[in-house]
Amino acid sequence: MKIQADKLISEAAGSMYDLIALPGGMPGAEHLRDSAELNQLITQQQQADGMYAAICATPAVFLEAKGMLQGKQATAHPAFADKLANQAAVQQRVVVDGKLTTSRGPGTAFEWALSLVKQLYGEEKMREVAGPMVMYDFKV
Repeated sequence: MKIQADKLISEAAGSMYDLIALPGGMPGAEHLRDSAELNQLITQQQQADGMYAAICATPAVFLEAKGMLQGKQATAHPAFADKLANQAAVQQRVVVDGKLTTSRGPGTAFEWALSLVKQLYGEEKMREVAGPMVMYDFKV
C-alpha cells in the first residue's frame, strides 16, 4: 500500500488537529525526533490540550527524549520501554493519560487505533470500526 501525504510538514505547521498520531519503527522514530517542524507541531498540540499519540519506539525515542512525557504515564516497544522515566505503565498494551495515547508496537496497533477512534468518536463508532474484532471485548 502506498500512502501519500496531503501536504508537507512545513505546510502543516501552525495548524491545529483533532489528533496527531506518530508511527513507530527505527530509524523512523529518530527522524521524527529530529524534525524541528514536528517538534513544533507536537508542542503546539500539547499546549492547546489537543490529542497526540505515539506507538512502538516513538514514545521513548521522540517524546521522552524531548521532555514531552513529563508527568505522564506511557508505554513503548519492550526494547525501548526502559528509556521511559515513568515506569508505572510500561507493561500495559495501550496507555491513555489525558490527551496522550501510547502503545507498544505492531502487536498492539489495532488496540491503539481503536482507542483513538473511541476517544475521537465514541464507543459506538469504535465498535463499528472494530467489526468482528469486537468479540474480543478490548479494554480500550
